[in-house]
Amino acid sequence: MSSELTLELSSKSFDGYQYVYSHDSFTVDCTMKFGVYVPTIADNECVPLLIFLSGLTSNEQDFITKTGVQRLASKYGFIVANPDTSPRGCNIEGDHDQRDFGEGAGYYIDATEDKWSNNYQMFSYVNDEFYELIIRNFNVDINRIGIFGHSMGGHGALISFFKCPGQYKSVSAFAPICSTLKCEWSRNAFTKFLGQDETLWKEYDACELVSLYHGPMPYAPVLIDQGSNDQYKDDYLFPDKLLEACCNASFPIQLRQQIGYEHGYCFVMTFLEDHFKYHKNEFEHLK
Repeated sequence: MSSELTLELSSKSFDGYQYVYSHDSFTVDCTMKFGVYVPTIADNECVPLLIFLSGLTSNEQDFITKTGVQRLASKYGFIVANPDTSPRGCNIEGDHDQRDFGEGAGYYIDATEDKWSNNYQMFSYVNDEFYELIIRNFNVDINRIGIFGHSMGGHGALISFFKCPGQYKSVSAFAPICSTLKCEWSRNAFTKFLGQDETLWKEYDACELVSLYHGPMPYAPVLIDQGSNDQYKDDYLFPDKLLEACCNASFPIQLRQQIGYEHGYCFVMTFLEDHFKYHKNEFEHLK
């Protein structure tokens, strides 16, 4: 089952085009927008795909306008697709009350509580509908697909990798929410989306999921970048908890502390090419 794409934006950038499309999503029951950069090489051959998941309060525009991703996607010959962070325009009471919940803050989970479950199915949207939509409409090498993200989107990338073994050949993250069970933002959201039973919450916590992971192992340790001056690091992100969980599970991880960097897109922009290089290296070892 697929929906028809409507082109909202087409901008020439480097040797390709930055597009924005909208479509009527059957998973989240509303119109969704997404960005996708397509390099010229994809006109004639299948190329790798990277899916980027954005953080709290972002939409599909932030990543494509604040990071310079188009230059890197062109240089490395990748299609790069980025969905929105939540459903929009559903007019559910309370979905605009807090910056860390509702519109712009879907946490890439599938809500189970009645008020939210019809629309807030972002895990299924990203990993089923959106994933298939990009493969169906663009010239993607289905054997070379990676996922990465920032903050809430870093959490989304990690749980997608762990919960969908083999679907993504590589994963990395910038300042991810590593322990949703401990983070005040996600605890607030999970209470509303999933109810009070914290056993359901564990299904979307990277520190819990790594111990259960039995899929293909990455060639190189998974790359996580964290700014030392990130104002959210100690109280909301808990990178040390992820490092501990990965060590206990014998799952390879490289947690890099980037001295002086904070949480925003200047940090992401600085190290974005390192992540392209990481994913390229993972794809090359699939040959």
